[in-house]
Amino acid sequence: MKPQRPPHRRIHPLALALSGCLALSANHSLAADHGAAHAEAPADKPAAHAPAPVQETHAEPAAPQSSSGQDTISRLKAVIERHGAKGGSVSLRVGGHVIAAANSHSAAPSADEPHAASGHKTRPAKVSPKASRDYIRARAAVLSGHAAPEAHAAAGGDSHEVHWEHQGENGPQNWASLKPEFSTCATGQRQSPVHILETETMPGKAEILRFDYRPSGGSVVNNGHTVQVDLAGDNTLYVRGSAYKLIQFHFHHPAEERVNYKGFSMVAHLVHKNAEGQLAVVAVLIDPGAENALIDQVWTRMPLDVQDRVGLPAGLIDMNQILPADQRYYQFIGSLTTPPCTEGVLWLVMKQPMTVSRDQLKLFTHLYPMNARPVQALNGRLVREAL
Repeated sequence: MKPQRPPHRRIHPLALALSGCLALSANHSLAADHGAAHAEAPADKPAAHAPAPVQETHAEPAAPQSSSGQDTISRLKAVIERHGAKGGSVSLRVGGHVIAAANSHSAAPSADEPHAASGHKTRPAKVSPKASRDYIRARAAVLSGHAAPEAHAAAGGDSHEVHWEHQGENGPQNWASLKPEFSTCATGQRQSPVHILETETMPGKAEILRFDYRPSGGSVVNNGHTVQVDLAGDNTLYVRGSAYKLIQFHFHHPAEERVNYKGFSMVAHLVHKNAEGQLAVVAVLIDPGAENALIDQVWTRMPLDVQDRVGLPAGLIDMNQILPADQRYYQFIGSLTTPPCTEGVLWLVMKQPMTVSRDQLKLFTHLYPMNARPVQALNGRLVREAL
């Protein structure tokens, strides 16, 4: 009696990938991977088909197997999972890593395609370029005995968020392309920092800045871009008829601002916010010289790991120790100097630089050799020089 042909099943490209990997050994098959016995059929008789989630099909010849092929096969643990008879998802895992995934209906052969086991000439199954790349990566990983970690993200796994940097591919020149909310970094017309030229400023009498800084506590954190101190306490700047509370200060090396073609070794940015949510940043320029007592307190507790945070005793931080005696300043409207580069920030750049010792400077540069944004165009903005 002629064996009855089993009903036609759709062949998914991931099954092709799997069979290609398993073709490394003539004595192994998909059924063996699931723990079922599957003997090789005689050449003159059609192979018996046991019911299985995915049916085997012919694949292109595999690369020659090395003497350690059996070891390679024993390391291969692949599971094809189908969720739902229609529209389900199929995933291929090797060594605990998802190396390919797709919907069960994607790139499937048409319903009238001849059965692969019938011996008739068949049309090649349609395989998406993405599935092909994943198959190649998977096969290379199996042959080498290592999983391909990048294939997990390519197959739809959780990918790491792209982070901005101060240098390299994700540096300032590409911030706007990293996320839609960073677009102002490229399109904004009032960006910071700027190069201040006294010959182009608007000099004149201006209001005196009133700082009401008191000894405070808080914490110091290495946020991956700088060393930042988050303050707890009442530290207030009064300017332009508003009270701005100091919420944090941080450092850049070299200084982001330039004045009269001069650069500085560091800058401290003192970030304030008023009740309306408006920001005012006081920039204190820093050059090598005498040791700074405030920075010494911060550096002593400097976190060495990204997102590591160290608490500061109450009353330890006296912000008056970072302010210059001469409190004349330059004033302009700019932006944050890091993404999302939000504009509308009031900038107050102190004219007199402060100092740090060379040892203090060296300690910071061990963590951040360069964390400054390049100067931005003024685009016709006025810079006021308070005399």
